[in-house]
Amino acid sequence: MTVETANDTFHRICPVADLPEEAAVRAEVDGIPIALVRTGDEVFAVYDECSHAAVALSEGDVEGCTLECWLHGSRFDLRTGRPTGLPATVPVKVYPVEIRDGDVYLSLTPKN
Repeated sequence: MTVETANDTFHRICPVADLPEEAAVRAEVDGIPIALVRTGDEVFAVYDECSHAAVALSEGDVEGCTLECWLHGSRFDLRTGRPTGLPATVPVKVYPVEIRDGDVYLSLTPKN
């Protein structure tokens, strides 16, 4: 399901309850790979490719608001996409997420 808002289009991804706590899950929206992460009541979405090694971030580890790449250990802030640990130095895209009636909706217009 797609929902139009005044300035953007949001795509329904899944029920929030389907996302495990403190873990990343891969989703694909219009051909774009997305890593979804639920931490507490918040859901974050970032481009599912490490900016350092071009591998799936959704296979990495989550700690709080940080997603760590499984290959070389680069870490990214899920709120901003900025790297918080080397070797990555380039941010990943962060996508707006909304929770509506218990479902996760995502916009493909990056925040950064």
